[in-house]
Amino acid sequence: MGRAFEFRKARKMKRWSAMSKAFTRIGKDIVMAVKEGGPDPDSNSRLRAVIQNGKAVNMPKDNIERAIKRASDKSLGDYKEVLFEGYAPHGIAILVETATDNNTRTVANVRSYFNKCNGNLGTSGSVEFMFDHTCNFRIPAEGIDPEELELELIDFGAEEVFVDDDGILIYAPFESFGAIQKELENREIEILSSGFERIPQVTKALSEEEAADVEKLLEKIEEDDDVQNVYHTMQE
Repeated sequence: MGRAFEFRKARKMKRWSAMSKAFTRIGKDIVMAVKEGGPDPDSNSRLRAVIQNGKAVNMPKDNIERAIKRASDKSLGDYKEVLFEGYAPHGIAILVETATDNNTRTVANVRSYFNKCNGNLGTSGSVEFMFDHTCNFRIPAEGIDPEELELELIDFGAEEVFVDDDGILIYAPFESFGAIQKELENREIEILSSGFERIPQVTKALSEEEAADVEKLLEKIEEDDDVQNVYHTMQE
C-alpha cells in the first residue's frame, strides 16, 4: 500500500467527527460551486460532487436544496478560498484551507492561533511544497475488481486504488479530478463521495508531550468556522 492508503487510515481515526462541522463545510462548498457554475447539478460537475459529499455524511436533502437556492441569490456574498501556511511547535509544517467571506477576520484569527500556541504563520509557498495536492473518489466495492479498475484508470491519472471499510478509494493528482469524475460517470459507477487532500511527503515523529503541543494548535484551528481542512507533517 502507498502513502495515500496510510494517510487515509491515520486521518480516519480523527478530524471532522463533528457532523455540524461537516454540514457547515459542505454548505460553503455548495455556495462556491453554484456561484462558479450555476444551480443545475446536471451541467455543474463541481456541484454534483458536493451534493454527493452531502449525501455521504447524511446531510438532509432539504438542507442541500435550501443551500443551492440560497446560493443562487445574487445578493449573497461569495466565499473565497484562502490557504494559510505555517509551523507548529517542534518543526511541524501546517497547511490550513479556509473558505471565508471576510478575509481580514480569517487572517487575524488564524494568526492568533499560531501565536498563542508558539507557532509561526508563514508566507505563501513556505510549506505548501511539502505536500502533494491530490484528489480522491470513493465508490462501492461490490462487483468491481480494484486491480482491474486501477489499470483502466491509469490513463486518466489514477495513482493509487485500494479497498477499505467504506468501499474502493481512488487517489490521483489534483488536476486529474475532472477526467476521473467524467470517466466514472460515463461507466455509470456511483460516486459515493469525492474531494481533495494534501498528503505530506515526509512526516516527523514526536514524543507524546511534543505531539500534545501540536494538537493544541490543531484543535484551535479546526474549531474556527472559516476553516475547511487542516494538514500537517506530524506522524500520526
